[in-house]
Amino acid sequence: MEASPASRPRHLMDPNTFTFNFNNDLSVRGRHQTYLCYEVERLDNGTWVPMDERRGFLCNKAKNVPCGDYGCHAELCFLGEVPSWQLDPAQTYRVTWFISWSPCFRRGCAEQVRAFLQENTHMRLRIFAARIYDYDLLYQEALRTLRDAGAQVSIMTYEEFKHCWDTFVDRQGRPFQPWDGLDEHSQALSGRLRDILQNQGN
Repeated sequence: MEASPASRPRHLMDPNTFTFNFNNDLSVRGRHQTYLCYEVERLDNGTWVPMDERRGFLCNKAKNVPCGDYGCHAELCFLGEVPSWQLDPAQTYRVTWFISWSPCFRRGCAEQVRAFLQENTHMRLRIFAARIYDYDLLYQEALRTLRDAGAQVSIMTYEEFKHCWDTFVDRQGRPFQPWDGLDEHSQALSGRLRDILQNQGN
């Protein structure tokens, strides 16, 4: 099992790491790291074509680790990787994040993602979150900032969890086993996210 977080993209995650960090029961404790699984697709004649070489996962760096221009959060580590890919600005790309926690407002996380999307208009972003930070009004505002920037923000359901298990986890042939309450937690979180996005902070 992985012992320390890192910012460098990897392709397969330890099964226990995935199950521990992506469990969508908000009552669980000790899930402080953010894991981000990502995949990139290119639009070709109206069809999204997967770019297998642009697939992997990241997690936030440990405290006291020197951070680059984009900071230590997993989302910002991802943004820091993109320039090295040299994507063609004349093409249209869709990035999908499957993330254990929704982006927050600390380190200007949501603001930097918004700025990135404004600067890279050839890229679309979909975010599927296992859990959302919503206990503070600033966290709620961060979700609306992402929505207003054009990102599609949704809650992970069984379909997304299974896709991540099949795509990003070193499962060694084992099928995805949903944990108790997965569907109920997804439904409750989806309702909460809908309320946050409909509320304009009044």
